[in-house]
Amino acid sequence: MVILDGKKISNDIKNEIALEVKSMTAKGNRPPHLAAIIVGNDGASLTYVGSKVRACERVGFDSSLISLSESINENELLDKVNQLNNDDNIDGYIVQLPLPKHIDSQKILMSVDPEKDVDGFHPTNFGRMALNLPTFISATPYGIMELLKRYDVQTEGKHTVVIGRSDIVGKPISLLMGLKTNPGNSTVTMVHSRTKNIKDLIKQADIIISALGIPNFVKEDMVKDGVVVIDVGITRVKDNSEKGYKIIGDVDYENVSKKASFITPVPGGVGPMTIAMLLKNTLQSYKG
Repeated sequence: MVILDGKKISNDIKNEIALEVKSMTAKGNRPPHLAAIIVGNDGASLTYVGSKVRACERVGFDSSLISLSESINENELLDKVNQLNNDDNIDGYIVQLPLPKHIDSQKILMSVDPEKDVDGFHPTNFGRMALNLPTFISATPYGIMELLKRYDVQTEGKHTVVIGRSDIVGKPISLLMGLKTNPGNSTVTMVHSRTKNIKDLIKQADIIISALGIPNFVKEDMVKDGVVVIDVGITRVKDNSEKGYKIIGDVDYENVSKKASFITPVPGGVGPMTIAMLLKNTLQSYKG
């Protein structure tokens, strides 16, 4: 059994980006610039955006954090998005989700310039990804594909079962795994809360990608020997530790790992890859 170490691979990617940025700035070019808009004081969002800012510093990017009041109205937020669209010094930016309930998240994401949409959420970029055209791929699915590539996990002709159908992970990774690419070229089944015989389908999988958000959903008796397991789930579960919680994935790691050929840990698997691929998208935007 091989552990797909997202922490190590994400550090490798950051080191590669840092070297490229150093080479560019040594020639007198400005560094890439990533911006983030955050609305309100959601704790998880603040933590996540903070880690993005630190990652920018590490690789030599410029970064801007635009913190806005939770009471901001939709038009004011659209004005801020438009400012970033028209700022030639910003190569890419993200609008951190979730947004307050009085703001239409879809309307905001649709207003992001697709050429600066390094989160890969805009329908233009999603469509280009589905057609296997050059584009920004949403960072978590992109990170999964990069992990599979760097560990040389064979996907061609395999049966991939994706658990969950979210716009951010389930749908895009289902498309990516079916494209004529490497990794890719697999036969994909997407299962979700309305799927009948879900356990039987998961049992048939050569590759399981779970983005469900239910702790320990995938049990040992639901997987076959030699399965490749990508666990995207991250759930905080209360415990008696100093933090008061622990992070658990969708997969019963302790038992499923005994049957797996490759498996991602939680934490330390897919999570670290997300920020690394966001940086990679920003570098791609910078280079045009």
